Amino acid sequence: MSVRTRPEILFKIFTPVTSIKGVGPRISNFITKTAGPNIVDLLWHLPTGIIDRKYSPDLRDAKSGSVVTLTLRIDKHISPPIKNKRIPYRINCSNSSGNIVLVYFHSRDDFLQSILPIGEERIISGRLELFDGLLQITHPDVIAPISERDKVLRIHPTYPLTEGLSQNVIRKAINESLDRTPVLAEWHDPYLLKERGWPNWHEAVLRAHNPESKKELDPNSVVRQRLAYDELLASQLAIALIRGSERRRLGKKTLGNGSLRKTLTKILTYKLTSNQISAIDQIINDMSSETRMLRLLQGDVGSGKTIVSLFAMLNAVETGQQAVLMAPTEILARQHLATIAPLVKEMGVSAILLTGRDKGTTRKAILKGLSSGKVSIAIGTHALFQEDVIYKNLAITVVDEQQRFGVQQRLLLAEKGKAVDVLLMTATPIPRTLMLAYYGDLDESQLREKPAGRIPIDTRAIPLSRLKEVITAISRKIQDGAKIFWVCPLITESEILDIAAASERYKSLHKIFGDRVGLVHGQLKSEEKTKVMSLFSQVLEKGKQKDNKSIDILVATTVIEVGVDVPDATVMVIEHAERFGLAQLHQLRGRIGRNDKHSTCLLLYNDKLGKTAESRLSILRETNDGFRIAEEDLKLRGGGDVLGTQQSGLPMFRLASIEKHSDMISMARDDVKLIIERDKDLSTDRGLALRTLLHLFERDLAVKLLRAG
Repeated sequence: MSVRTRPEILFKIFTPVTSIKGVGPRISNFITKTAGPNIVDLLWHLPTGIIDRKYSPDLRDAKSGSVVTLTLRIDKHISPPIKNKRIPYRINCSNSSGNIVLVYFHSRDDFLQSILPIGEERIISGRLELFDGLLQITHPDVIAPISERDKVLRIHPTYPLTEGLSQNVIRKAINESLDRTPVLAEWHDPYLLKERGWPNWHEAVLRAHNPESKKELDPNSVVRQRLAYDELLASQLAIALIRGSERRRLGKKTLGNGSLRKTLTKILTYKLTSNQISAIDQIINDMSSETRMLRLLQGDVGSGKTIVSLFAMLNAVETGQQAVLMAPTEILARQHLATIAPLVKEMGVSAILLTGRDKGTTRKAILKGLSSGKVSIAIGTHALFQEDVIYKNLAITVVDEQQRFGVQQRLLLAEKGKAVDVLLMTATPIPRTLMLAYYGDLDESQLREKPAGRIPIDTRAIPLSRLKEVITAISRKIQDGAKIFWVCPLITESEILDIAAASERYKSLHKIFGDRVGLVHGQLKSEEKTKVMSLFSQVLEKGKQKDNKSIDILVATTVIEVGVDVPDATVMVIEHAERFGLAQLHQLRGRIGRNDKHSTCLLLYNDKLGKTAESRLSILRETNDGFRIAEEDLKLRGGGDVLGTQQSGLPMFRLASIEKHSDMISMARDDVKLIIERDKDLSTDRGLALRTLLHLFERDLAVKLLRAG
């Protein structure tokens, strides 16, 4: 079987939903928004509820409030008066057991007369009501010809919808998709199927869309468990193949003489933590091996990841090679430069900043320095990897806040050099189950300790009704020389949500504190952001008058969430804290407490808190441990939200639940180890079936790497 393209047996389900009869451009847009653009996406769009339409009573015995399915003769159409649109359109119907009225509001007469012609019989299903002594069904769910009676008289699945889409339309599209679903060769071990009682894949898909009870909707029902494991196995197999490909691509030994690293250790005004020392050793060992490094450095806020990465970069510079540090935003890139440049300048090592803002002669000079090798360390945004950026001898790429970059980007980062080592960093600790599910191809180092001298942040939850007290308190703090972050969740006022936007809060605080208040958000130009951040970061030296232009209160959106380092900032106010995720709140809190002064985080919340929001704020008050917070965040929000998979480019699980199927992630990983040990090229019958599985879940890159050897 050729793997150059998707297997032919999958062609029918990898066609657009527009190939389904009755699905035109308008409906396909709604389906794409709800499930996805192809027929296979409809297979993964599983029902979340059921409606039992098997109840077909005599009208004399029918229970009001129940869903009924009736065979009815259409007797009479009664249009409402033209001038009174509040009166509904009525259709009198009957059968041998009695009479009933179908009621429609704001419907077209001609349409109703065409689908319910007088004198003919139809199968009608909907919720029965008793109104003014008469039985009626308002807007029936199903109207079908007599020939489809058996199709209607059964349990119907109900699906998640988007506005503009009805259950009948999505169900009809899914039923046609099921008719096109092929029978595929089995990729699981027969023993596993027998032990778990799992049906084959084709049967599992059909049964998942035709549940007979609510129990079958449970994520751990036999059918759903089988489908979830298929997806997890495909993901783990793809991860293993990608990792195997990375390992087969020989690296180059990068091991310097340690001179620059020794100098850095002397320059630092503090001792490295044991976690930092351990992580540095692991990274240097990776770089000095013959295989390419692909390591994830996880560190809680303020744990010193940047310094660890600098040791790695200096190891490369000691050998005459170059290093790159890429950040997702210009603010964060400039922050890294501010930390690194003064340190390496003392060693005679050149470090430059490259962002999308650099143009003309400035950009040309930077590019010349990189291509000639004159520049040793480049720090910047994705601009570092644009086509015209050429490095003389790039040895290591460091990617900060790597979850903000897509998986495909991650694999392409090293193309700017030969056998480039890659170090990924995140200040948002990733729960263990998510590490296995999404990052199984990475080696991992953790920084759990904080530098000595850091005082735990005092975190308090305060209702928004006490806003005036908060403003009075921060006024006192400013007089003591403190810098204050004030974070709001939106940029402009929302008519839907009662949230104080950053721009509105800035205006209200500016009336009180004048130009001592600044504003930063994602829609500001880079130059403006940099200017405001610079004014906020100014530190008052003893004996000097404070610059009138300096900013003491920075009103911001979550653009300041990661990496912004202002040691004088000792107060963080988070408005509408209940609107933020737990890990995000922890990140924001991490912008303060970066010195030896007492710091306070004020969580301002709406007086009406939901249970989840209450739990979130409670956990944040209890602990400063980012790793524990990450685990709690997973419990509260689920895997997709914690990682932000839609934003990061990570593949979203459609059938598997990180929380409900966590035990099967390790099981899939073990299964994959055995598969690769026995059939590393996936060339046996089972191996070929597994290749189909990879294509089925669109892990095509893994098959491509397998083919490339």
